[in-house]
Amino acid sequence: MKPDVLYISDLDGTLLQDDATLSPRGRALLTELLGDGVPFTVASARSIGSMGPILQGLDLSLPVIEFNGAFLSDLSTGEHLWVNDIRQPVLGSVYETICSHGLAPFVSTYDGCADRLYAPPATHAGMRWYLDDRLAAGDRRLRQVEDVSVGLAQQVVCLTVIDREEVIEPLAEQLATLGDAIDVSFWDNSYSPGWFWVSIHDGRATKDLAVRMLLEHAGLGDVEIVAFGDQANDIAMIRAAHRGVAVANAIAEVRAVADEIIGPNTDDSVLLYVHADWQTRRSGL
Repeated sequence: MKPDVLYISDLDGTLLQDDATLSPRGRALLTELLGDGVPFTVASARSIGSMGPILQGLDLSLPVIEFNGAFLSDLSTGEHLWVNDIRQPVLGSVYETICSHGLAPFVSTYDGCADRLYAPPATHAGMRWYLDDRLAAGDRRLRQVEDVSVGLAQQVVCLTVIDREEVIEPLAEQLATLGDAIDVSFWDNSYSPGWFWVSIHDGRATKDLAVRMLLEHAGLGDVEIVAFGDQANDIAMIRAAHRGVAVANAIAEVRAVADEIIGPNTDDSVLLYVHADWQTRRSGL
């Protein structure tokens, strides 16, 4: 029998603890839910290379959403079921705009066979944090190069720029003038305080559109979507869901559009909510 619901959660600040891990209780709850056949998956700005170690050992059979919707992928194999890359000439305009500010992006690509992350020389501690994080994780995508433009001939799914707020905010504002062909996210990285990130994806690479593709690919049909999030990149998904749920630590804009507000990410609130909701459905109440 097909399920009548799909639970889909953001990772950082929502499903995960503040140290970007699942708590022991959270891991036990998720293991129980998946073992019970609960239709649950994640939608994240992270790549599989980044989320994989966090979710290792969990039987997530449904596809996961990477890079805010640039990829719909099989977590166990890394196979991409759907790719939304930034197309030319928009890609060239984005890259030139970044360079005009004296900045260099990290370039995430798919070359048709494998994912790549082209990393420029780190010129400050914010870039160094990200590079060290990827090295420590053993990220097989990573390629440290002098000129990241070598990756522009591939399918580019994300460009990420890191710097101080006063440096990077003008870039985000200028990129926003390029229109709906791209989606621009600007935020303070809580894992590296004081350093701000701008991430650029294709305009079609949004979590809400990726959820639609997931439903189609998985053959789930007309199910109730229950979505959880905390940041601006979750707003469209929460609005589109039948039930949009914000964690208590979500930004005000997310809480304003949510149908429900639950406890904070640090209390395993998402998984406790899913567990209770699933038990209610099973009991027929």
